[in-house]
Order: sequence, then structure tokens, then C-alpha cells
Amino acid sequence: MADAVAAILLATITLYAVLGGADFGGGLWDLLAGGDRRGAAARQLIDDSITPVWEANHVWLVFALVIFWTGFPVAFAAVMSAVALPIWLAVGGVVLRGAGFAFRKEVRGITLQRVTGATFAFSSLLTPFFMGTVIGAMAAGQVPAGATRASLTAWTGATSLLIGFLFVGACGYLAAVYLIGEAAQRGDRRLETYFTRRAQAAGLVTGALSLAILAELHGSDPALFRHLTGQALPLVIIAAVTGVAVAALLTAGRTRGIRALAALGVAAVIWGWGVAQYPTLLPGTPVTLSNAGAPHTTLVALVVLFVAVVLIVGPSFGLLFALQGRQVLRHEGGEIALAPGGPGPRAAGPGDAPARPGPASRAAALGLVAAGALARALWRRLGR
Repeated sequence: MADAVAAILLATITLYAVLGGADFGGGLWDLLAGGDRRGAAARQLIDDSITPVWEANHVWLVFALVIFWTGFPVAFAAVMSAVALPIWLAVGGVVLRGAGFAFRKEVRGITLQRVTGATFAFSSLLTPFFMGTVIGAMAAGQVPAGATRASLTAWTGATSLLIGFLFVGACGYLAAVYLIGEAAQRGDRRLETYFTRRAQAAGLVTGALSLAILAELHGSDPALFRHLTGQALPLVIIAAVTGVAVAALLTAGRTRGIRALAALGVAAVIWGWGVAQYPTLLPGTPVTLSNAGAPHTTLVALVVLFVAVVLIVGPSFGLLFALQGRQVLRHEGGEIALAPGGPGPRAAGPGDAPARPGPASRAAALGLVAAGALARALWRRLGR
């Protein structure tokens, strides 16, 4: 049961990385887009892509934290103590990023818009970097089992810093690949080319950082290096092959399937890390899945919770991304609304009737309601 909960934890981390990570990467490209005029088109595409989904993606971060502290409280306490500073810096980045992204649409005056925009952009780099240093500290065995105080050296080693930069690069890579698809859906060849070049650059940087981390681990953490090139080798190969495949497709001017390949590559890296240190939770310590897990009943409850999430939250995300993919969501006056008529969004006119979803959207919504009712009925039956 502890193995099942650990797999669920990795699954939620993966979902946050491939969905929320792309949102952070959007902040990177927002920062590098250039001046107000030169970067206006790219920033508008980034805003249009992030606005409907960025708050929803943080659901997976909440799930990951809850599963970690509930399922493996001993390891959670050690991590939260030893690397408290980068964790709080990452959380602060989440808050500042959200505030900057929301308020820059509302403030008046170019100065305030630049300040809030810069807050959004720099915070989008801050959070993945410090999250990466936390993972790096765990992977490098710098988190002691009985940690009771914060340690600066735990997360400032070469491995931790390299993984922090890798997280930033991977977020930028995912965002650029996803934005290629967004530009293609809008028929904007200029932006498609613009983000293709950035995806290629981010892919090269991310690949170089991955090789640098392997080289660093070979000398600093031979055990983890041996596991990455042993039991986790198939996942490492998948990550490398998907990266090469995306680069080849982009060079050939083909964009079909690159989003799935890029997400698969990032997922392979995350699962490769989990498999490499299995069954140890904190490398370098005796803390494992079997001896640091919560009581059996708690682990069972977490598995049931995961099933409920699949039945309720899963369809909700499916509907949200389906509407966003069909470009029927539009940001108007601080709200997200269905855009009436046609496959793409348009501004609502003063004489327009209230927006109504099409048959497919109504069917998806009814399916969501039905799934929720079924889940509640099953939960009541199990409770008896």
C-alpha cells in the first residue's frame, strides 16, 4: 500500500510539472519577450493560454503536499525542516506570481503594468528554481532523517543548484512547445516560428543541464548515479529519445504530437528519479517507504481519495482543457466566459445574447455531473 501511495504522489508531481510547469515557463518567455511593443504579441498569446488554467493547475501541488505529509509524515517533517528556506521562497514565488499576473491586467499606467509584469515574470523563475533545489537536496542525500533545523548547505550544493536550473529550463521548454500549438491553432505562423526557436534553445539547454547533473552525480553521489544508469535506465532513455524526437520534428517544421512527446519526456525524468531512489524516501538515511509510511488505514484512505479525484477532478480538467483547446474561452472584464459562435473566441457585443455552450460542451458537463453523483454514491456506500 505504501508503494501505491508513493506512485500516486509521483503522479501528482508529474501532473503539476507538465501542467503548472508550463505556466511558470510562460513567465520566462514573458520576461524575455522584449519591450512593450516588440513583445506585445508573444505576451498576449501567453496571457490567452495561461488565463483559463493557471489557478486550476495548482490543485496538483496541493494534492502532492497533502499526500506527502499524510502518507509519509516522518520524511515530510525532515524535508520541511532541513530545506525550509527554499520551500518558503518557492511558496512566496507562487503568491507573488499570482498577484503579478492578476493585477497587471487591472492596473492603469505603464509603470504599474511594468512592475506587476516584472513581478509575474521573475516569480515564475523563482518558484521552479527553489523547488528544484529541494528535490536536489533530497536526491543528493542532504536531508537527514531527524532534521530539526534549516540547513543552508543542504540545498546549495552543486547537485541542488543544477537541478534548480534544470527545473527552470524544463518549464521554459514545456511552455515554448505548448505555445507552438497555441499559435498553430490561431494560424499565426510568425508566433509559431518565434516559439519554435525558443523551444529548440530551451531543449538544448535542458539537455545540457541533464548531462551536467549526471556528470556531477557520478562524482558526488555514485549510488544515485548507479541507480539512474541501472534500474531507472529505461526511463532515462525515454527522456532522451523524446527530447531528440521533439527537436527533430521542430527542425522538420512538423508540430503534430510534440506536446505529448515533451510532456512524456518530463514525466520520464520525474519517474526516473523516483525509480532510482526506490524504496528509499530520503537517500543516505534508513527512511524507506515501508518504515516511514502512515498507518495502513491512512494509506488506504489516500488511495480511495485518489480514486475520487480521478472520478471528479479528472473530468473537470478534461472539460476545462477541451474548452480551452477549442478556443471557446475568452477573458473579458476579469472573468472567463464562453465565447458565442464559431470555433474561436470573439469579443461580446452590446446586443449579444448570453453565451451558451454547444452540444459537446453540454454533454461533457452532464457527464461531469453524473460522474460526481456516482462518486458520492460510492463514497456513501463505502462509508456504511
